[in-house]
Amino acid sequence: MEQHCPGCSHPTFEVSTLGQPFEVVKTHMAANRADSIATTLKKTYARGGISGFYQGLIPWAWIEASTKGGVLMFTSSEIDYRARLGGLFGGVGGGVAQAYTTMGFCTFMKTVEVTRHNTWKIAYDVFQREGIRGLNRGVSAVALRQMTNWGSRFGIARVTESVFRGKDTNRKLTNTERLASSAIGGALACWNHPSRSFASKCKQWSDGFYRGVTPRIGLSVYLTVCMVFGGDSVKAYFNESQKKKAASVHA
Repeated sequence: MEQHCPGCSHPTFEVSTLGQPFEVVKTHMAANRADSIATTLKKTYARGGISGFYQGLIPWAWIEASTKGGVLMFTSSEIDYRARLGGLFGGVGGGVAQAYTTMGFCTFMKTVEVTRHNTWKIAYDVFQREGIRGLNRGVSAVALRQMTNWGSRFGIARVTESVFRGKDTNRKLTNTERLASSAIGGALACWNHPSRSFASKCKQWSDGFYRGVTPRIGLSVYLTVCMVFGGDSVKAYFNESQKKKAASVHA
């Protein structure tokens, strides 16, 4: 069976660098739909300086990121190994698994911290009224979003890799080609952005549907590069290490 990267720390690196600032800007714009990117940046900086762009990082974004590595990547790798359309179905399966484990709760906590700030009081009030189900309310919608997000990211990235290979299906891609494939997969995966705002903005067509899509594209590109390109690189490293160990044993 294919070797999996232990720990998969690249999602934590992603969210601790540019990932969380993109997430904070995207979440603010979703909650304050009249604010432009410039206004969002000013308000976020005024709220806490540079640290304002990292609200919700510890522990919620770290918990979510670790499940991307531990749950999403493991599940997607297993499906990728066993299915012909592994990129697409791997992303779908991994996204669903991650959503139902921790992402529903983490999404609630991060959103409250960025938009309302009194995170623990609101979480306690919701828990008192509705229990764990209240904190995870909407998790099925999150799972559906993750299905389309990660199915698209992995699927489009793998298709792009096939386009780069052309007729030579066994050719090893260059790092530039792999990076480009991940970036294209991340950007085009944002096709589902209108579904996030359909219910509340159905009367305000293009602007309403695509509010916040710019920071989301930035987040998606960076996240997909870290998860697909970074994940493949780490798995290749450990696979190569295993091969060297096996060769030394038989030598």
